[in-house]
Amino acid sequence: MGNPVNMTITCRKARAADVEALYELIQGYAERGIMLPRSREALLRHIDSFIVAEENGRLIGCGSLFRLGADLVEIRSLGMAEGYKGMGLGSRLVDALLEEARLMGVPKVMALTYAVDFFRKNGFNVVEKEIFPEKVWTDCVHCAKQHCCDEIAMLKLLA
Repeated sequence: MGNPVNMTITCRKARAADVEALYELIQGYAERGIMLPRSREALLRHIDSFIVAEENGRLIGCGSLFRLGADLVEIRSLGMAEGYKGMGLGSRLVDALLEEARLMGVPKVMALTYAVDFFRKNGFNVVEKEIFPEKVWTDCVHCAKQHCCDEIAMLKLLA
C-alpha cells in the first residue's frame, strides 16, 4: 500500500471507449481459464456495470456487478494488468463495486472465486454455492464446469 504508484491510480465507471482495453484484459484471464470470456459486444452492452482502474490514461484493472436478484449482485470480471498485483488495486476495485451495490440498494454481494484469502480480507465469508439459486440458474447451467465446479462462493452483507 505504501507504493507511490497508487497515488496516480483512479477508479471510475467504465465507458464505451474502454471496451477494447477491457476485452484485452479479460481475454488474458479467460485464456488461462481464470475468468469467463466476454465478447466486445457483451462488454459494450453491459459497460455501465463495470468499474475500471486507470493509471495515466491506461486501463489497468476492472470489475463489474451483475444483478442476480432484488437483493443480490455478483462481482464479476475482477482483474488487473500484469505488475499490479499486491498493491491494493483489487481491494480498491472491490470497494468501488461495493459502493455501487450500496447505491443500487442491494444488501448482498457475492463472488465465485479462487482468491478466497483476497475476498476474506475484503470482508467476505465462504458460503455454500447452493444458497444462490439465482446464480446457479442464470450462469451455472451453461458452464462446462457445472458438475465439477472448483470455485468458492463468498458473500458480503452490506450494512
